[in-house]
Amino acid sequence: MKNDNIKNQYRVNEQIRVREVRIVSEGGSTVMPTRQAMDMAREQGVDLVEISPNANPPVCRLIDYSKFLYQQKRRAKELKAKQAKVEVKEIRFGPQTDEHDYQFKLKHAKEFLEDGNKVRAYVFFRGRSILFKEQGEVLLLRFANDLEEVGKVEHMPSLEGKKMFIYIAPKKSGTVKKSQQAMDKERKAAAAKEAPAAEAPTEAEAPAGGGLFANAKISPEALKKLKGGE
Repeated sequence: MKNDNIKNQYRVNEQIRVREVRIVSEGGSTVMPTRQAMDMAREQGVDLVEISPNANPPVCRLIDYSKFLYQQKRRAKELKAKQAKVEVKEIRFGPQTDEHDYQFKLKHAKEFLEDGNKVRAYVFFRGRSILFKEQGEVLLLRFANDLEEVGKVEHMPSLEGKKMFIYIAPKKSGTVKKSQQAMDKERKAAAAKEAPAAEAPTEAEAPAGGGLFANAKISPEALKKLKGGE
């Protein structure tokens, strides 16, 4: 049906019933009787296609109509792809999500981001489980860290009622960068070579996990508990 709509937009050859037309080409434009234009098209083995019917006189081109339709359909498809609405996909966690469920949801989130969609992940707290909001924040930060190859954080974890959200947008194709964890390791390795061993930060002093975790106000116990489940 869509292809028929494109096809019916244009009048071709004998369907063009006006007295004269303007023929446009790479060399310019010429106004001539419609019958003469059709004779020219026939001699060149192409079609007379009306591309601007509301002009005075109507504008036509001498082209292969089948090839012209193919180009128009391809352009319409490309335009539609550019205008495609980005969807926001939701991923839901509990404050004590097990490792198997976490990996399952992580896989789906990667697929969503690779398809160009945004991801809104959240932890839902029921009743007294709100006491685990710190653990929920760590879970969302780990989730964002694990998606660094394909997504970037738009909004850090925030509590809204009984839900804690984090928003992740897809990275543009061809701009995949090193993960924050990888960059942290490289910086630490370089710092270790330059700084004396006595001045190197202890494990308790260093920001556990680095990257996004360094920006979160979470206790070492909560982070250590989550890391132990990885």
